[in-house]
Amino acid sequence: MILLSPDQHTDYQLIDSGGFEKLEKFGPYVLSRPEPQAIWDKSLSEAEWDKRSNAVFKKDKNSQDKGQWITKGDMPDKWVFQYRTKELHLRTKLALSSFKHVGVFPEQATNWDFISRTLKQMPEEKPSVLNLFAYTGIASLAAKSAGADVTHVDSVKQVISWSRENMDLSGLSNIRWVVEDALKFVQREVRRGNKYNGLILDPPAYGRGPDGEKWLLEESLNELLRLCAQLLKEKNFFFIINLYSLGFSALIVENLIKAHFGTEIKHEFGELFIPDSFGKKLPLGVFSRFSDQNV
Repeated sequence: MILLSPDQHTDYQLIDSGGFEKLEKFGPYVLSRPEPQAIWDKSLSEAEWDKRSNAVFKKDKNSQDKGQWITKGDMPDKWVFQYRTKELHLRTKLALSSFKHVGVFPEQATNWDFISRTLKQMPEEKPSVLNLFAYTGIASLAAKSAGADVTHVDSVKQVISWSRENMDLSGLSNIRWVVEDALKFVQREVRRGNKYNGLILDPPAYGRGPDGEKWLLEESLNELLRLCAQLLKEKNFFFIINLYSLGFSALIVENLIKAHFGTEIKHEFGELFIPDSFGKKLPLGVFSRFSDQNV
């Protein structure tokens, strides 16, 4: 089991964490928002957090998930975030949503790099990649910029529109957009006999499909991975899964990967984290990934 943290961010910084909150810098703006795993004390004072923040997320008393942003000065509702490395230059729109999210999960940058490196080593001219529960599509952009044919699946139409904006901002084109329940889409692809070089999964703990389909991670993940094993090509392949459900162990992911993809698969698994500027390591989900390329 390993720990992975991105090390190439130029437009993001985790300044401080603690008191069930995190203080983050996205481009020129500093945001304070809830973080249930930051159970330790803050390193900076409350006054310093208030002084530095351009926007603060306040939970709705009647909801576990929703709330509103309290903004200061000229803090915009939307702005552009960049992820720039030698291999990737991705531009995405960020926005202050009522669910505390802003449109990017910075800890995933280590997987964007993995996607880019892996695809560029594949001998196939246009590898095929399927991104499930794809959200605002930054993993899709990383795959597309590396030359892949990308199918992007999400159940929320507005999120697909957001992803299209990100594609345009990054100077990319011709991603295939699908508004559908991920499990239904995978079931149909298996029936059709379709195969992909790369599979990217980012399933939530719970959710609803466009037609009200119910998704519960612990009930549906086993079936989804069984089907995904049938979708992955036997040669020139990679697979990535990320899980954010609190209390969901990386060992569960390891067992599922071995059960459905075989015990001979050499895969990395463990936790993603980002250190704040005081050295505290904030855990941000578990992952597993593997490839037959030399990355």
